[in-house]
Amino acid sequence: MRPAEQTSPPGAAAAPAPPRTGGRRTALATGLLVAAGALVLVALAGVALGARSMPWTAVFDAFLAFDGSADHTVIRDVRVPRTLLGIGVGAALGLAGALMQSLTRNPLADPGLLGVNQGAALGVTLALGVFGLSDPAVYVWFAFAGAAAASVVVYALGSAGRSGGGPVRLALAGIAAGMVFTAACSAILRLDTQTFDRMRFWLTGSLAGQGAETAARLAPFLVAGLVLGLLLGRPLNMLSLGDDAGRSLGVAVTRTRALTAVAVTLLCGSATAAAGPLWFVGLAVPHAVRAVVGPDQRWVLPYSALVAPVLLVGADVAGRLIARPGEVQVGIMCAVIGAPVFILLARRRRLAAL
Repeated sequence: MRPAEQTSPPGAAAAPAPPRTGGRRTALATGLLVAAGALVLVALAGVALGARSMPWTAVFDAFLAFDGSADHTVIRDVRVPRTLLGIGVGAALGLAGALMQSLTRNPLADPGLLGVNQGAALGVTLALGVFGLSDPAVYVWFAFAGAAAASVVVYALGSAGRSGGGPVRLALAGIAAGMVFTAACSAILRLDTQTFDRMRFWLTGSLAGQGAETAARLAPFLVAGLVLGLLLGRPLNMLSLGDDAGRSLGVAVTRTRALTAVAVTLLCGSATAAAGPLWFVGLAVPHAVRAVVGPDQRWVLPYSALVAPVLLVGADVAGRLIARPGEVQVGIMCAVIGAPVFILLARRRRLAAL
């Protein structure tokens, strides 16, 4: 006999279907794979395209059958280190922006907008122009110190008074502090023409002129910042509910904030030491990611670390293609791309939830 079918009482509403969390996780994981695939394609374009485009066969032959030719040498010694550095810098800036926005609950938080990159740039300028230090492994410590000092100054200025540190006040404090840091950099460089000629492209934001040695020296700091930042997704999720709620859920609030500050300092300091102060990458990418994946930092952080280098390396390739045989620095290209995004964000009535 067939079992009797269960029927709902007349007029009763149907029970809502349970949320398909497994399907959403699968979709988000698939999205990460798509972002990783896009990064691989952009990286290949960064190696093959430039002032002189090279066939894909030459790119693969440079590694599988190196013959010492000029094309193979350029690919292995110039374009590959530049592309790898662009991936590291982009991942650092995207992750740093997501961490800053989550920690401060400020949708306008960005390493450039809050003056952190400019503070790191001032540290590097002091190292090069005043102390004569040219080793990236040495002057990166000045970048770390400048980034940390800028964070403290901006937070102190933006949080002063009874109203505390709102998003607009922190942004205004960051812009003001960034202008002061930039002016200090300019004053130092005006006193030393040789250092100015060396740093003028770096201050604009550029991946050019950085070889494999620079990438290798800065890689440990970038990797440490990336690993530490990605591990902070769960506690930052809990802190988004408020400090009291976070404590009740077992989060060490002070330690989480300190570790986030260390991660941001490592990421911004090493990225700025490598490529100069770059704007908008850390602002635009986390917003775009959050609009797609939601506010869960366990997904926002890895997505930001993958999507940001796609933007940065893509902007670098575009800058090389539109001004052959010269190039437009990646800092200018990021500003051209990021400024309209910033305007759209400012005009939106409601930003993506943090």
